Amino acid sequence: MRNKLCKRLMVIWIIIIPMLFSCASTQQKQSESKDAKTYDLLGISHFQKRDYDQAIYYFTKWIGTDPKEPQAYNWRGIVYNLTGQYDRAISDFTKAIEMDPNIGIFYGNRAIAFFLKEQYDLVILDYNKAIEIDPNAIDQKYGIRAYFNRGISHTDKGEYDLAISDFSKAININPKYAEVYYNRGRSYYFKKEYNKSWEDIKKAQALGYKIPPEFLKELRKASGREN
Repeated sequence: MRNKLCKRLMVIWIIIIPMLFSCASTQQKQSESKDAKTYDLLGISHFQKRDYDQAIYYFTKWIGTDPKEPQAYNWRGIVYNLTGQYDRAISDFTKAIEMDPNIGIFYGNRAIAFFLKEQYDLVILDYNKAIEIDPNAIDQKYGIRAYFNRGISHTDKGEYDLAISDFSKAININPKYAEVYYNRGRSYYFKKEYNKSWEDIKKAQALGYKIPPEFLKELRKASGREN
């Protein structure tokens, strides 16, 4: 009788213990999910207040709670970019890309870090990928930044036709962005298309952009005209 009772108790415990572990596991996951959302919201709140140290702190806590969430790395990378920690930003954006390589904004954000480090080949590659993944959202998600930064990168590499194409696309998005006209004017200058260069320089000036005096001096000398 006693043996039967023991066996019955063993069966009961065998059934109950996994259930207890299952409940604990479920509760832990729910708690972690809640914590991750809390850290997410706190990080974004501090980011919006430009309290970047606290934003990094909470995004790091988010990563610790949910290390497989690519947006956590993306958000922390954005703050690293804003605080001049470009290598850390690149590392975070790369992790986000490894987790989900089909999100164009991750490439666009990493391109900004490469741009700020003047690694223009990598800028071009990442913006190419961002636009390839999500070509219809380029205006909404990246604004003129993708075309503007990629245009400057092409200029630095001496690829002036590609630069002009990108600056023109940026102008189509925002025809009142004076700095874009200046940079397209520089590309025309390097191509020795001085009349087109002057057109863009005048447009930039009309929009309130102050042209560097040294460039104006070089353009006047090369074009043989004052304006």
